[in-house]
Amino acid sequence: MSDTFDYSSLFLSPASPVPLLVSCAAAAARGGKKRRAGKMQACARAAGEGLPLVRAPARQPLAQSFVKVSRLPSLHETNRVVSCSARVSENISHKIEASTDHILPASQDHVVKAIEAINGGQVIAVPTDTIYGFACDACSAEAVNRIYEIKGRIHTRPLAICVADVPEISRFAVVDHLPHGLLHSLLPGPVTVVLKRGENSILERSLNPGLDSIGVRVPKLDFIRSIARGAGSALALTSANLSGRPSSVSVKDFGDLWPHCSYVFDGGILPSGRAGSTIVDLITPGVYRILRDGSSREETMAVLGKFGFVEAS
Repeated sequence: MSDTFDYSSLFLSPASPVPLLVSCAAAAARGGKKRRAGKMQACARAAGEGLPLVRAPARQPLAQSFVKVSRLPSLHETNRVVSCSARVSENISHKIEASTDHILPASQDHVVKAIEAINGGQVIAVPTDTIYGFACDACSAEAVNRIYEIKGRIHTRPLAICVADVPEISRFAVVDHLPHGLLHSLLPGPVTVVLKRGENSILERSLNPGLDSIGVRVPKLDFIRSIARGAGSALALTSANLSGRPSSVSVKDFGDLWPHCSYVFDGGILPSGRAGSTIVDLITPGVYRILRDGSSREETMAVLGKFGFVEAS
């Protein structure tokens, strides 16, 4: 680690192997001068004696973390900003600037910030009607790749999209074969419908390359739907976690991934559990196939039955 003007500290979250380099200056900035000097002296002793780890202050935003110190800065170098160099995969890293200012309530007051981030090719974390998700512009190949990097997800695993309203689905997928009213009976809600993408879809081919189908969501949550509506495009949407880890029902569940997001929008603890949406394949007329049980399997099957659909054998 280089000896620069603002030395960096290594954060290792017990919940994730992803290492984050975070400035120790932010921790030292809290409290009065005497308290601040005491923390600085502790950091200096750790660096000078080669101690492996020093527990982070209790009020540190990433509470389940530890700090490794390399060099002591002077008092005038302290500030609120956390300088992060986040390794999100084996062969790529991103230098970002993050502070607690990018953790915001998931309220209508902050929809504009979310839209600006999406239109700027950034990744945001948002609540849905099931679990927390990472979202970006589905028509931005760079932003979509960023989501895969954050999650450590292989590119052969497809992403779903989220749209604001049911009529929007026809811009991205083929719906002509579905009975009138079916989609409105399933959505908005905790269901992902898998449909053919079709030749007229406005989605970039870089999204889920090699697949002629697409999973579409219309969550029953105004916040994320307002973002999709304001962005004027579909959002690529996937669970906010490292690939293979449990889904997130609160922002604390993926705290180690916050610095990778332009904004993290906090909607509190989500009540639906970690099952996620029910995924149902509706590509074949009159036939459905449940691809993931999710949180609404029985309700989804009941609606499809009313429209004369039968489950694939």
